[in-house]
Amino acid sequence: MDFTADSLLSRAAHELSPRADELVGDVEQCLRREVPELWGEPDIAQMTRENIAEHVITMLFGIEHDIEPRRIDPPAGDAERVRRLAQRGKPVTAMLRAFRLAQGRILDRLLEELPRLTSDAEPITAATRKLIALSTEYMDHTSETGVLAFQEERDRQVQWRLSVINEASVRVGTTLDIARTAQELADLATEHLADAVTVDLLDTASEEVPPAKATPVVRRVVSLMDGFPETTYLAAIYGESAVEPQQLHRYPDGSPPARALVTGQASRHHLGPSASMLLVPLCARDATLGVAQFFRHHKPDAYGDEDLLLAQEIAARAAVAIDNARRYTHARDTALTLQRSLLPRGTPVQSAVEVACRYLPAAADLGVGGDWYDVIQLSGARVALVVGDVVGHGIHAAATMGRLRTAVRTLADIDLPPDELLTHLDDVVIRLSAEVSAQRDTESAGDIGATCLYAVYDPVAGRCTLAHAGHVLPTVMTPDGTADILELPAGPPLGLGGQPFESAEIDLPEGSLIALYTDGLIEALDHDVEAGLTLLRQALAQSATSLEATCDTVLEALLPADRPHDDVALLLARTHTLGDSQVATWDVDNDPAEVARVRASVSKQLTTWGLEELDFTTELVVSELVTNAIRYGQPPIQLRLIHDRTLMCEVSDAGSTTPHLRRARVFDEGGRGLFLVAQLAEHWGTRHARRGKTVWAECVPGTPDLFSDAAALDVEGLPEVVSAPSPPAP
Repeated sequence: MDFTADSLLSRAAHELSPRADELVGDVEQCLRREVPELWGEPDIAQMTRENIAEHVITMLFGIEHDIEPRRIDPPAGDAERVRRLAQRGKPVTAMLRAFRLAQGRILDRLLEELPRLTSDAEPITAATRKLIALSTEYMDHTSETGVLAFQEERDRQVQWRLSVINEASVRVGTTLDIARTAQELADLATEHLADAVTVDLLDTASEEVPPAKATPVVRRVVSLMDGFPETTYLAAIYGESAVEPQQLHRYPDGSPPARALVTGQASRHHLGPSASMLLVPLCARDATLGVAQFFRHHKPDAYGDEDLLLAQEIAARAAVAIDNARRYTHARDTALTLQRSLLPRGTPVQSAVEVACRYLPAAADLGVGGDWYDVIQLSGARVALVVGDVVGHGIHAAATMGRLRTAVRTLADIDLPPDELLTHLDDVVIRLSAEVSAQRDTESAGDIGATCLYAVYDPVAGRCTLAHAGHVLPTVMTPDGTADILELPAGPPLGLGGQPFESAEIDLPEGSLIALYTDGLIEALDHDVEAGLTLLRQALAQSATSLEATCDTVLEALLPADRPHDDVALLLARTHTLGDSQVATWDVDNDPAEVARVRASVSKQLTTWGLEELDFTTELVVSELVTNAIRYGQPPIQLRLIHDRTLMCEVSDAGSTTPHLRRARVFDEGGRGLFLVAQLAEHWGTRHARRGKTVWAECVPGTPDLFSDAAALDVEGLPEVVSAPSPPAP
C-alpha cells in the first residue's frame, strides 16, 4: 500500500490511539523522573496526570484527522490547570519542560510506528519531517497559550498579594494593644488566606533575645478555630490537644511549632487529604515573639510556597506592631508603676476630714500622665489637701509629678500658707524646667508645666484656706445638699514665674463635702467643662452609704465605661470640727510669773481630759514654750491645747523670730530648753502667720521617762523648769 506523508502519519496515529493509555503512562514516568516538582503534591500530581492524558489524546486526534496544529482545540481544562500551577507557586519552566519532554515521548512512539506500516523510506522521511513540524507547532501554540495564562494568573496573584499586604499595613497594628493586634492579624488571615488561625505569644513581658533551645511557654492569645477539627489533626500530627484562649501551654519538643519558635523558620505542612497548615514565627528586631498557625481545610488547594511567603509578609508586619505594643505596654506599665508608687499608698489618720481618693490612668494609647493627689497632716490638727496635674504623659511626666509632690510635702512641713507654698513651688518648677531644657540630647527635653490646688483645713476654726495655680476650681457641697463651685483668686500655672498667687478663706460647716479633682474628670470628648461640672454636682448630691461610694458614683457619672481620655485624680473630703471640749485657750501676760499659773491651768485641764499621765511632760513643754515667748517674743501671747488623737501644745506670740534647736555647752546658762522639748515631744515645730508665729509641740501618751537619770540631760541649770512646784490652781 502506497502512503503519502499525510496518510502515513494519520495511519500511525490511528494505530497508536488504542494504546494511548500506555503512551500516557510512558510520558508520566518520564515526567516523574525529569520534573519531580509536579508530583510532590497529590492534587498537582493528579492534575498533571489528567493534563498528560488529554494532550496525548488531543495530539493523536489532530494528527489522525490531519488538522492544522493551530486549529486543534486545546483541552478544556488546560488554561485552568496552568492557572492552578501559577497559584501554587510552581515555576513556568517546569510547565515548559513538561511540554517538551511529553512532545519528545509522543514523537518517539509515533516514529516507532512508521516502519511497521511501510518499508518505503521516502514516505517515512517525509512523514518524519512533517511530524516534527506538526508537533513543534502544536507545542509552541500550547506553550504560548499556557505561558500567557500562567503570566496572567501570576500578575493577578501578585496584585492580590500586594493588596492583601497593603490591607495588612492598614488593618493590623491600629492600636498599641497586644491582644487586639493579634486579633487583627487573625481576622485578616481568615478573610484572605486561612480557614482557621491561632496566635501564640511568648509569656514573657520583655523578651529581648531569641528564645533558648528549650521550648518556651506560650500563651494562646487568639484562637479562630470554628469548624476546624483541631484535636483530630494536630493530635495526630504532633500530639497537641486543643488549647483555650488565654491558656498557657508548651508545645511538645520537636513539634513543628516548637521548632518554629526555636529556629525562627517558617514552614508548611500537610495535615491530611484536605487540610494543610502554615507555621510562621512572629519575629521583630531579632527577637521571636511567638508563632502564628494558619490552617486551610475548606479550600481544595493545599498551601503552597507563595502562600507561605504571603503569610510571612503579613506576620512580619504584625510582629513589628506586636513588638511596638509590647514595648509600649512595658514602658507604660513602668510609668504606671512609678506613678502609683509616687502616689500616697494611704491617707494619714487624722480627725479633721474623712477622705476618699481615686487615681485612674488614661487610655492605653495616651500613656500615664502626671496627675496626683495628697493628704498631709499639719500641726494644730489641721490637714492639707492637694491635687495637681503635670503637663504631658509618660514616664517623664510621672517622674516630674513625684518631684513636685515631694516638694509640696517639704514645703507643707514648714507650714507655709497656701499662696506662699505655691510661690515656692513655682520656683521649683522653673528650676526643673531649666535643668531639663539644658539636656537637649534627652527625650525629656522641653518645658515643664503643671497646675496645683492647695487647701488647708483647720477643724478648730472650721475654716479652709485655698490657693490654686491654674488648676480647675474645687466643688463644695454643704450639709443642706447645695453644691457650688468655689470662686478663688486667679493664679497662673506653675512654671511661668513673676506673677503672684492669692489665697481665699471660707468657713465650712461640719459635714461639708469638698471635692478636688483634675481636668480629666470634667472634660470629655462628648461634653464640655460646664456639662462636666453639672454632672459632678449632681453626682455629689446623690445619697451614698460612704465617701468611697460617693467616689464611685462620681466616676461612673462622668467617665466612660472604658479608660478615660486623660488621667483622673479625685479627692473627696468631708469636714469635721473639734468642739470646745477638745480645745483650751489661755491668754498669757508678758510676765515671767505667768509661767507658774499657766502650768497649774494646764494640769487642771489635763485632769479634766483624763490625761494625767501626760501631766509632767506637758508642764515641762508648756513651761519652756511660754518662757521663751515671754523672754524672746512679743505680746500678745496665747497658749492653746488641742486634745485630739494626740495632745497639741501651741504657744503664739506676735514676734517673728524663729527658735532654733542647738546643743548647749557644759557651762552655758541657757540653750537647753528646745532640746528638752525635742526630747519630750513626739514632734515640734514653728509656723508663721501674717503677724507673728506659733511654736507647737505634740505629746503622746507613753512618752518615756527621760528623768530617770537627770544628769544625762544636764538639766541642773533649769531648776525653775524641773523642780519648781506648781502653785495651787486659782
